[in-house]
Amino acid sequence: MEQLIWLVPLLPLLGFVINGLGRNSLSKGLVGIIGSGVILASFIISVVIFFSLQGGTQKSHEVFLFDWISAGALHIPLSFLVDPLSSIMLLIITGIGFLIHLYSTSYMHDDAGFGKFFAYLNLFVFFMLLLVLGSNYIVMFIGWEGVGLCSYLLIGFWFTNSAYASAAKKAFVMNRIGDLGFLLGVFLIFNTFGSVEFSKVFPIAATGNTDTLVLITILLFIGACGKSAQLPLFTWLPDAMAGPTPVSALIHAATMVTAGIYMIARSSVLFDLAPLTQHIIAIVGAATALIAAIIALTQTDIKKVLAYSTVSQLGYMFLGLGVGAYTGSFFHVLTHAFFKALLFLGAGSVIHAMHHEQDMRHMGGLRKKLPITFLTMLIGTIAIAGLPPFSGFFSKDEILAHAFQASPILWAVGVLTAFLTAFYMFRMMFLTFSGKYRGTHHEESHIHESPTAMTLPLIILAILAAFGGAINFPHVFGGNEWLAHWLAGAGVSQKQELELSHSTEYSLMGVSVAAAVIALLYAYARYVKGARVPVADEAPRSPLAKLSYNKFYLDEIYDFIITKPLDALSKFFYRIIDNKFIDGIVNGLGWSTNEASKGIRLLQSGNVGFYIFMMVFGIVALLLYTFLYI
Repeated sequence: MEQLIWLVPLLPLLGFVINGLGRNSLSKGLVGIIGSGVILASFIISVVIFFSLQGGTQKSHEVFLFDWISAGALHIPLSFLVDPLSSIMLLIITGIGFLIHLYSTSYMHDDAGFGKFFAYLNLFVFFMLLLVLGSNYIVMFIGWEGVGLCSYLLIGFWFTNSAYASAAKKAFVMNRIGDLGFLLGVFLIFNTFGSVEFSKVFPIAATGNTDTLVLITILLFIGACGKSAQLPLFTWLPDAMAGPTPVSALIHAATMVTAGIYMIARSSVLFDLAPLTQHIIAIVGAATALIAAIIALTQTDIKKVLAYSTVSQLGYMFLGLGVGAYTGSFFHVLTHAFFKALLFLGAGSVIHAMHHEQDMRHMGGLRKKLPITFLTMLIGTIAIAGLPPFSGFFSKDEILAHAFQASPILWAVGVLTAFLTAFYMFRMMFLTFSGKYRGTHHEESHIHESPTAMTLPLIILAILAAFGGAINFPHVFGGNEWLAHWLAGAGVSQKQELELSHSTEYSLMGVSVAAAVIALLYAYARYVKGARVPVADEAPRSPLAKLSYNKFYLDEIYDFIITKPLDALSKFFYRIIDNKFIDGIVNGLGWSTNEASKGIRLLQSGNVGFYIFMMVFGIVALLLYTFLYI
């Protein structure tokens, strides 16, 4: 393992260097082969490592590479932790990452920045691997910041469009807010325990003061809110759809936005000792899931629907973390990576066929034109809606069962969110693929299925979305919950085991499935039978629909209470402090010097008589001084 693990992040870094330096000289075919090949090689090595862990008696290995920082009591090595939790993340990042790289070879083929795009993708994968492999919080933080940088570069990839550049800046700034909380939490961990190494902090975590542990975990959670787009720091993620669609699939569905869930699952020992923080996480997660789902109901941009869906599903995961269902939450991370990457890539296939049209009001009737895209996206939609036997059903209902055991109110919010999820997802499917085509006939004649490099990843992800639930098949259906046993080897286990009877579990599943089926039928009646089409942007809407369409005016609220006051303060400092006070002092000194020099220069007139007079005057002054004072 020591001989293999360092290759997993090194290969994507090597791909970044080669494609970055050769972006203008290498052919697109070679760039695609290098960019995709290094990720495939990392995936193969990750598979080998996974099976070596599974077959071995020791489930956790810390691989030391070299001393990185050594100053006083601070000793931080660059070392990797390979255990059941990180090994699963390696498979997600490299496996789905490879499929997205393969997809990108066709999707981005005509883009002038093809080489640069693959270099950025490779760099992102490197930092994400560094994040999940780090054996301490500092190495994790380096990866954490690295994926934030790559997110900025990829969201603003088409930076000549000012709106896209602004979206990238918004994502970068909002992530920095969360990152500050994470960094302060790491500082407090070192101050409390004298180390940032997982292997040293977690065994002695119980010795820490309860109030200190609450503060540490809240600060870490703030970091997770920024990276994983939770209230109040989620508004950057929908705007991040400005980046190319493969970026949305890789960063904002399968990997980067799940970094917060991974960090909390890795730190579960600390969070178990801070019940107050867990209650906060559960409430914030449930609120985020519900609010994002409500916003998704009225969106007309196909990628925006999926973006708010991602925020909502991340809220589900945080709800699971908050009620102590670490395995259920991580199970949903896994299944969500399958079906959400599938849905984003499917949306990219639709956008590719529609010549970059993203408004669902101009689509319709694409089922026969894009049969593979339609079928695979349908599988992904069924999975995210939580309908059995697809993967999303098992992971979502495990979270809901634990939520019910912890608080029926949280469970009710989760079920309502499940109803809304099924509705807006099938609304998206029906508006895109059913009914009559609503674009121009000229466009319709040019619509065709995407090439194999794009449809093959869709098919693979559809299979995973359909059958991925078998990874943690529950006891209630005769399964052995493999994932739960596997993650227990990394110290990640349920804070409180599920104590519901089988009949209660069946009832809870029945309610959530019934909610999803009702939502499906309502969407069918409204958008297929009723042939409803979303109204124009400027059309009047009901108060609730207006609130949803305008995203609860959160951006406007932030603009009013944060942006405008900061702008006003900046203008005050510019006009009063900078222009009048500081510039006044600087310019005043210059003016005084200039005016004084005008008078002093008269002493250098060049008149010999004046110089003799001044000399005599000086002698008389000296004599008077001597006479009076000496």
